[in-house]
Amino acid sequence: MSLSIEQKSSRPMVMKAIRQHEFGGPEVLRYEDAPVPAPKKGEVLVKVKAIGLNPPDWYLRDGYKMLPPEWQPKVPFPIILGTDISGIITEVAEGVEGLEAGDEVYSMVRFPSYGASQAYAQYVSVPASEIALKPKNVDFVQAAAAPMSLLTAWQFLIDQGHNEPNPLQPNRHEPVPLAGKKVLVNGAAGGVGHFVVQLAKWKGAYVIAVASTKQESILRELGADEFIDYTKYSANEIVSDVDLVVDAVGGPTTGRFLKILKKGGALFPIFPLGFSGAAEAEKLGVTVSATQVRSSGPQLTALAELIEQGVIKTVIDSVFPLEAASQAHARAAAGNIQGKIALTVNHI
Repeated sequence: MSLSIEQKSSRPMVMKAIRQHEFGGPEVLRYEDAPVPAPKKGEVLVKVKAIGLNPPDWYLRDGYKMLPPEWQPKVPFPIILGTDISGIITEVAEGVEGLEAGDEVYSMVRFPSYGASQAYAQYVSVPASEIALKPKNVDFVQAAAAPMSLLTAWQFLIDQGHNEPNPLQPNRHEPVPLAGKKVLVNGAAGGVGHFVVQLAKWKGAYVIAVASTKQESILRELGADEFIDYTKYSANEIVSDVDLVVDAVGGPTTGRFLKILKKGGALFPIFPLGFSGAAEAEKLGVTVSATQVRSSGPQLTALAELIEQGVIKTVIDSVFPLEAASQAHARAAAGNIQGKIALTVNHI
């Protein structure tokens, strides 16, 4: 489908976006004018209604300080953060089939990349291969809050869906069977964690959720069979014979869960940087594996069906207007998030 002259001329030239001109804290996020992107061949232009926030947003905002210097991105300022959006298609470029102007959609845009997604904006161009029709039974906020976290949970637990290697491990990540297995989810109330709980339960696992006191009721509602309050107990000291640990917190402390796994069990750290227990894992007969989430329109289409069927629910922690993105980032920095943080986008 090619664009008509009328379609091209109706596209606004300027939009509002959150841009940053340097790395730093939430204060570097500026609400300002930016040019509206023109969709290229194989892309659509989306009028954004809501945006979901994810850890890579604040990692990029501060320059990925946790990475070794040689891995830290070099980006051309100004940059626009964000990957997860929901909205309405306003233009369809050449080479796109099955989508048309007026479709309500959601997407994780161009991930992984450093600043190419540009989702904190009123308009975003999206490769058609990375987009799906929005689940009909949820609003734009709930739809925008799902993609990265839900795709991460899906690609770790159910179907990786790509063959891109993880630079932190030599082997391809392989999900493990979940039916009848005991699965512990650390950080169970967070963005990825609350989806892991639901997917594991859907697949027939016995789910132990680890989170803070206030999260118990929502995690029970989402299907957790057992709850451990990490402010009172250390899960790695009171649990044993687990088949799979999904550590949604990850990092250097994830190795403490190795000893609670059965021989032949698996540890999936969502954030694997800093793990140093490879030798211990091998000695215990435990697999440690992770993957890098990748954009996938087909997977989002399958997940939209699960959302519509009520299998998956997106929990919303808090919602801010686009112009208050710095406040949303400050909320994220405060921690103890229940589900996801989202932004809403107004068009005047």
